[in-house]
Amino acid sequence: MGGLLKEIYKSRTLYLFISPFYILFLCFSVFPIFFSIYLAAHSWDGIGEMKYVGLDNFVYLFNDPVFWKALQNNIILWLLSNGPMLVISLAIAFIINLQLVKFKSFFRIAFFLPNITAMVAVVIIFQSFFGNEFGLMNYLLTELGLNKIAWFNSELGVQTVIALMIGWRYMGYNAIIYLSGLQKIPKDYYEAAELDGATLFQQFTKITLPVLRPIILFTIMMSTIGGFQIFTEPQVLAGPQSPYPGSDTVVLYLFREGFKYQHFGYAASVSWILFIIIGLFSFINWKFFNKSED
Repeated sequence: MGGLLKEIYKSRTLYLFISPFYILFLCFSVFPIFFSIYLAAHSWDGIGEMKYVGLDNFVYLFNDPVFWKALQNNIILWLLSNGPMLVISLAIAFIINLQLVKFKSFFRIAFFLPNITAMVAVVIIFQSFFGNEFGLMNYLLTELGLNKIAWFNSELGVQTVIALMIGWRYMGYNAIIYLSGLQKIPKDYYEAAELDGATLFQQFTKITLPVLRPIILFTIMMSTIGGFQIFTEPQVLAGPQSPYPGSDTVVLYLFREGFKYQHFGYAASVSWILFIIIGLFSFINWKFFNKSED
């Protein structure tokens, strides 16, 4: 132990230069985690004295129908957005990676642009496109002789709009990840498959999918984590008013309880339940998709 302290003292200048990162990490990452555990067992409005309540926050949470409705909305939005998005992203990456496709750099940039677009701009575009009265989608429906759809008046309509926003925003991001994995696959595999008379679909299912399984698992895990943390899209979409029907998510519920009603202890308990839910779904995804012994 004394030798270790002596080595640290000798390298004190180096440790001094890297210390700001660790100090900030301890203050803004480690401390909030442990404090939230402590806070979840208390009732606190952020100003007054904390009151110890034990597991009462969790008991109330499990009996709150608003929480279960928010969780249901979260799962529906996750399924509507991430499932189709990852499939389309993989198909886009596979097409861009084909030898007959030119201007690959242009397509990479074009598909990635939505990911760096400001969320407010994205919401304005989708509000204009799916407006109940004068939206472009309803205009197209009326031109086809169909009835208008009040997108923001029904749960399924709102969830469809939010899912499309999420899918449009992150489709290119996942496509770039898949494309980087595809470019690591030896071209000899595809050339041998072509010589054997394999179609593009067979090459995709027999070569691309098995080799990309670790990357697919990574994107599924990240999409699961992000899918249960949906907040910005419904928050900006509804603005200062109450959430649209079907758009109230767990993080939005947590934010409202903590920063609107000042129930910080209860909000901390919601965050830990959300952590457990994300971990559970991530574990299920990992067990389902990672069947190899590696």
